[in-house]
Formats: sequence, C-alpha cells, structure tokens
Amino acid sequence: MRFFFMEKIGWQSLVFVLSFLILNACKEPAKSVSPDFAFQGKTMGTTYSVKYHDPAKKGHQKAIDSLLVAVNQDLSTYIEDSHISIFNKKETRTQKGTPHFDKVFMKAKEIYQKTDGAFDPTVMPLVNYWGFGYTPKKAVTEVDETKVKDLMKSVGFDKIVAPKFGVYAKLEEGIQLDFSAIAKGYGVDVIADFLEEKGIENYMVEIGGEVRTKGKNPRGDWWLMGINTPSEDASTRDLQAKVQLKNKALATSGNYRNFHEVDGKKYAHTINPKTGFPEANTLLSASIFANDCMTADAYATACMVMGIDRAFELVKTYADLEGYFIYIDDNGDMQVKSTKGLEQFLVK
Repeated sequence: MRFFFMEKIGWQSLVFVLSFLILNACKEPAKSVSPDFAFQGKTMGTTYSVKYHDPAKKGHQKAIDSLLVAVNQDLSTYIEDSHISIFNKKETRTQKGTPHFDKVFMKAKEIYQKTDGAFDPTVMPLVNYWGFGYTPKKAVTEVDETKVKDLMKSVGFDKIVAPKFGVYAKLEEGIQLDFSAIAKGYGVDVIADFLEEKGIENYMVEIGGEVRTKGKNPRGDWWLMGINTPSEDASTRDLQAKVQLKNKALATSGNYRNFHEVDGKKYAHTINPKTGFPEANTLLSASIFANDCMTADAYATACMVMGIDRAFELVKTYADLEGYFIYIDDNGDMQVKSTKGLEQFLVK
C-alpha cells in the first residue's frame, strides 16, 4: 500500500496535469470558459494546483490554504500533534474523532471491506519498519521475519471499532493508522466541494498528481490529463496514455519509483497487509477513475496490493469505477489492460 504519507511523496506522483501547456498547445480555441483564477501552493509534502472560472470573480486561495492546513492537522502522521498522531500515540484505547478524520475513517472502512482487506490503514507499523513511514527513512539492513510477524499482530482495520459515530476504540495495543493512501484524494475533494459550494462549475483541483475536475478547461474542452509511463528512468513527460476527465476524479498508484534495495533485492513501498512484506506482483501502476478523489486514491493503492487479475475483476464489478492498469506479462513485456468504460476517457 502507498502508506508512506503526505509529507514525503511529492515527486512520486504518477498522474500529471498537462492540459495547460502541453496537450492543448496546438489546438484552436474552442468556446472559451477562460478561468478567472489559477494558482499553486504547497501541501502534504507536495504541491497543489487549482484552476477555475468563477462568474462572481472571487479568489479563494487563502481559504483553500486554510482548508488544507486543517486537513493536515487532522490526518498527517508527520505533524506530532495532529489528530492522527495523537490517536497513534495514545495509550487510551478510546478517542473522539474530528470532521475530517471521521469522513476519511468511514470511507477507508468501506473500501477495506470491499477489497477484502487489501486496503488497510492499520499497516502503519509495517510501513515504518520497512522505512517508508514517519520514522527516519532508511532501508532495513537485514529482513527479520520474526519482527514482521510480531508487527502483524497490530494490523487489521477490524481491530478499530466505532461504538458510535465519531468515537473510535482500539481493540488491541499497538494499533496505528496511516491515511496517506487516501488523504491526498480527500484533500482534493475538500477543495472541490468548497468550490462547488461557491457556485463554481468549471474547475480542476490537483494535489501531488491526484485530480478531480468539473466542467470544461480554459479552451472549453474536457480537462486533459496524462498517465505517466511506469519506469524508473521515465520523465514526468513520458506518457503511457492521455485521458479526458468528464466530471471525474483520477488517482494513480505505482511501485517503480519509491523503493529500497537490500542485498540486491528491491523492496517497494506498497506493503501487503496480508503478508507484512512489500508487495511484488507484476502490476506496475493502477489508475482509477471515480466520482470522488479519495475513492479513486484508496482503490488505486488496493489494486497495487491485489495484482493485475484481482484488481481488474474488482474494479469492473463497480459501475462507478474505471481502471487503467499497466503490468508486466510472462515474457517481461509491458502491457495495458483497462475496463470497458474507460474508452470514453481515452484520447486516441
């Protein structure tokens, strides 16, 4: 799972917003809905970008920055006094939530159940052990299977219950949460929902590569995005596919850039909560399309744990999800597999 969290992942993003300078550069202008505002900033250890048209001609960057600070204060394991950090450190087994924590917890629980535990935020102790968490980033010098087995005792989302909404109880000691595989997507949704509350109908919101759109881009077309080629030496401009987002969110997860090497063996950051070890299947990247970004974000991570066959079968089960998967076949060649509904998004 991509549970290495918000403050350290900016350059690992696998989906890149190219509609502004590259993919539309040679097009003739369509019916214009030129945005009144376009700005960028830093959040969650990466960058964010917002572009929108507002008939009321109002700028909202300060309000958006404040919203993102509040999200981080609730969900970042890199902030020592954040709500999630206090939850992780507290010996008291029962703790109240916060509005942001509550929403993410409930969505995480839903996807945990739908993916048969492939998405599991309680994998935090293992993420730290393998050197991808909030503890100092370093590869393990020698893999200790006994240690991994011991840490597995603290893994399992069912070991946290909500006796009533907004109150959470740990059933065992050592339980820790890591919402990094859903938090960026949630941050995107918070901004998008804020803009819609302001009556804004044409926007693009992106945090570290996770993106949600509504309406049209500045040229009057659907927002155009690129899916990166999943290769260690690929640049951010090496694209495997171009897609149009039609009032959708898109998130991508992959294993090929964030890894440690121990005794010549690579250990990627996606930790399988069933085994306690970094997952090493043939799936290179999973791009998930959904109605909201935190759903797309979480499913993308779950797919990386599940592998190409199980991930494909899972995504095609749900009418509100589409998937674009890049994997290695039995001959070592890169292949692509996508759900049928994705045809409406692909740019030939």
